[in-house]
Amino acid sequence: MELHELLKYLIKAFESLEIQYFITGSMASMFYGEPRFTNDIDVVADIKEKHIAGLLKLFPEDEFYISEEAILDAIINQYQFNIIHPASGLKVDVVIAKGDDFDKSRFKRIKRVTTIEEIWANFASPEDVIIMKMRYYKEGESEKHLRDIASMLKISGNEIDRDYIDFWAKRLNLLDIWNAILNKLKLNL
Repeated sequence: MELHELLKYLIKAFESLEIQYFITGSMASMFYGEPRFTNDIDVVADIKEKHIAGLLKLFPEDEFYISEEAILDAIINQYQFNIIHPASGLKVDVVIAKGDDFDKSRFKRIKRVTTIEEIWANFASPEDVIIMKMRYYKEGESEKHLRDIASMLKISGNEIDRDYIDFWAKRLNLLDIWNAILNKLKLNL
């Protein structure tokens, strides 16, 4: 299974179960920026206990690793669980929607887009991808997040609502990172 096939399968499964979702992380940053290697899909989803049986059926254990206990634990603790395709080594990180103001805003700003493989999917807005990349950078200081942000600003910069990012950067204590990114971009122009 290739990554785009797993994405297509995931979208079809979530939409058939009427699970609200959006693709984020490296897959979204590549959509709005430049391609880079990844072997996972990050998705935020509003999964409820009523969806568990359907997920287990659509991701059968003879082809996927998915844990009922992990799903339930993720729902209860508003965390994440994984869906793994062992034959390919591909993974889906499913982050449970928290329902806080930022998540509500991200769900309102979903972009329904078609990828190169002509798959229609819900993607996080580029602004929300940037904000989350800054959060992840703050947590672990991995330079890949800054490279992804720079790539997105280079490719999609004219379409990105910087006022929205300013607003959430202030609320989420990311303003120092955002200002550093903008200053570095000015120096490279």
